[in-house]
Amino acid sequence: MIAFINDHRDAYGVEPICRVLPIAPSTYYDHIAKRRHPETTAPRVQRDAILRPEIKRVFNENHAVYGAEKVWRQMQREGFDVARCTIERLMKDQGLQGVRRGKKVRTTVPDTSAPCPRDKVNRNFRASAPNRLWVSDFTYVSTWAGFVYVAFIIDVFARRIVGWRVSRTAHAGFVLDALEQALHARRPVSGSGLVHHSDRGSQYLSIKYTERLADAGLEPSVGSVGDSYDNALAETINGLYKAEVIHRKGPWKSMDAVEYATLIWVDWFNKRRLLGPIGHIPPAEAEANYYAALKETAIAA
Repeated sequence: MIAFINDHRDAYGVEPICRVLPIAPSTYYDHIAKRRHPETTAPRVQRDAILRPEIKRVFNENHAVYGAEKVWRQMQREGFDVARCTIERLMKDQGLQGVRRGKKVRTTVPDTSAPCPRDKVNRNFRASAPNRLWVSDFTYVSTWAGFVYVAFIIDVFARRIVGWRVSRTAHAGFVLDALEQALHARRPVSGSGLVHHSDRGSQYLSIKYTERLADAGLEPSVGSVGDSYDNALAETINGLYKAEVIHRKGPWKSMDAVEYATLIWVDWFNKRRLLGPIGHIPPAEAEANYYAALKETAIAA
């Protein structure tokens, strides 16, 4: 409305326009005066004007998936002294809204006939250090060329994604590729007690997969059949991935498009995404803090 008056005031005058529009001339002149002299506005209005672009920047820099809580946490990390309710109010004013996870869709098919390792985790998805417990799962993505499948391996200590793979088929080979990537990236010591946990999907109970776990010195662990919580942490990461990438950026034309988007998301997730269960810091930072504390302890000793 203010812009309309500005565009036509020279031709018709402010007062005649305001008689037609639902705005008083005094309101218009007050708005123009404050725009020319912003220092005369209320302190809250001045601060809001500073915070709005910063909030939008943080929102956009984090794939436009953060809600008010995560935006507030990130701005605190950057040194902004601002209340969470202020972030929520200004995000609402700008139409900024974080993503929400949908319902879990089960993709692995339990193999009740295959020999099954016992459950060494029992829903206790916590680890005292990196390379103590890995969890694995995969999900599916619908593309114009058909379904593709995405597997993840997560180190439980900091929720870091240590291996992933995208494939056109859900055969055992593609989850094995994700395992190989994790082994190459983390290089765990054979026989160190690292537990690899999955649900009872046929891919994870295949001969090739179980043999590779044995060759690498990892201890297999498989959740109970029909238990929706048997691999809850891996399913949580799948849920974040579907909400923050697949549902928000689709529809997907090809496997290549999904693979590239997954690459970008995994890098951001590991290095920048704030995770509440580890203290609202990124996974890479949590691991760096652990090793720094370990080094300090060794020096002190």
